[in-house]
Amino acid sequence: MTITLTPGAATLAQLQDIWANKHAVILSPSSHAGIKAAQALVTNAANGDAAVYGVNTGFGKLASVKIAAKDVATLQRNLILSHCCGVGEALDEATTRLMMVLKLLSLGRGASGVAMTTVEIIQDMLAKGVTPVIPGQGSVGASGDLAPLAHMAAAMIGEGEAVFDGLRMPAGEALAKAGLTPIVLGAKEGLALINGTQFSTACALVGLWGAWRNAATCVLTCALSTDAIMGSTAPLQDAIHTLRGHAGQIAVARAQRALMEGSQIRESHVDGDTRVQDPYCIRCQPQVTGAAMDLLHFAGRTLEIEANAVTDNPLVLVDDNLIVSGGNFHAEPVGFAADQIAVAISELGAIAQRRVALMVDPTLSFDLPPFLTPDPGLNSGLMIAEVTTAALMSENKHLANPCTTDSTPTSANQEDHVSMAAHAARRLLRMNANLNVILGVEAMCGAQGIEFRAPLQTSDALKAAMAILRAQVPTIVEDRYMAPSIEAAATLVETGALAASVDLPDFVKGHAE
Repeated sequence: MTITLTPGAATLAQLQDIWANKHAVILSPSSHAGIKAAQALVTNAANGDAAVYGVNTGFGKLASVKIAAKDVATLQRNLILSHCCGVGEALDEATTRLMMVLKLLSLGRGASGVAMTTVEIIQDMLAKGVTPVIPGQGSVGASGDLAPLAHMAAAMIGEGEAVFDGLRMPAGEALAKAGLTPIVLGAKEGLALINGTQFSTACALVGLWGAWRNAATCVLTCALSTDAIMGSTAPLQDAIHTLRGHAGQIAVARAQRALMEGSQIRESHVDGDTRVQDPYCIRCQPQVTGAAMDLLHFAGRTLEIEANAVTDNPLVLVDDNLIVSGGNFHAEPVGFAADQIAVAISELGAIAQRRVALMVDPTLSFDLPPFLTPDPGLNSGLMIAEVTTAALMSENKHLANPCTTDSTPTSANQEDHVSMAAHAARRLLRMNANLNVILGVEAMCGAQGIEFRAPLQTSDALKAAMAILRAQVPTIVEDRYMAPSIEAAATLVETGALAASVDLPDFVKGHAE
């Protein structure tokens, strides 16, 4: 399937669909006139006598070096090759394709000065499945994601590596197998391709979508945990949350209350319960998870704006007949958004882990057996599964430390303040993977605890979720090799299958505007 995008108007929903399903993308024909007009202005500048940064000069600290017209193409090729300095594990194919789509959107705004052939090769590579190999490390998130984007551009000119038909090979070979011809970059085109925040933004978007899946799952796993420990739903009353007024808090409380509606376990202790209040990890779930959701909505809006932005340099202002240097390549907005997402992921895991600890502790779980095993002592049950969640929670706390505050000067002090957005965004993948496990273990504990409350039954909604879990993770009757069960539960969280087993409102799933 091919999606037509209008530069400046792409939505998060469109981008998520493209990422998840690896759709091909083309730009709306309405964008072509602007692209061509900007290129014409660049061509005139390249043939003129005046020094124009990035068109007929060197780059960065070498901007004062004038380049002859005959050497402009060589200048752009040299720029790409010299900037291919990325290291580390390659970015996955889906995120790489998303990065290419974001670059298309930026070029399509008609302020970069590239030729239509450059736009078309990106579109063709997406359509034919030629995916550049992009090392994940090397960008500091200012002057653009230079190294990662250079590896993308290198594949377009037949250099570096790409993946085609599932095989990694020289990019020139991949293009040939796909029936494509490498392009020759004209004036400014190399700079337009490597200046920009598309690597950071793509990684941050993938991190955002993973965080949303986890946040939605948190509402479900907390409902399981609350019924497992025979917790109260009184703190979920709507009036409590509307008095405070935060949208996320209100939505989470309503969603969790709906999930627990009709639970015999809950009704059995409405009256006569000697406990006055539940611990914060149960009672304050709407306040914590709701706050995380509000933060994710805010970060999502930032990233949607950035996905549609022009972030290379210099910019070609056709209406003003100007080519002017600026700083849109600085990825501070993306870095801030990634740091916010990281904090949300960390806190979702922190409160979920406390619920796991609550359920395995017989002094706190309201008469559940130690470590949720029917024969404690001979069996250890979920003892070490809880320890694993503690390890991952702690790891996420460390990873949540802000990256944007860690600027360092680069490029002979020309780039003396940078955003660190690239690794701020990349770390979200690891953090979400950790949170998948924490929530998977919480679901295991919650289901196990609810089963111990038989013959009392939980709600129909929670029974549906437990059925999905139990299809992959059987009840723990006696000790068994636990790693596959944890992996299976985490996969149900990661794929969204667990959250999809119940009806959750759009806001909780991250779909609301």
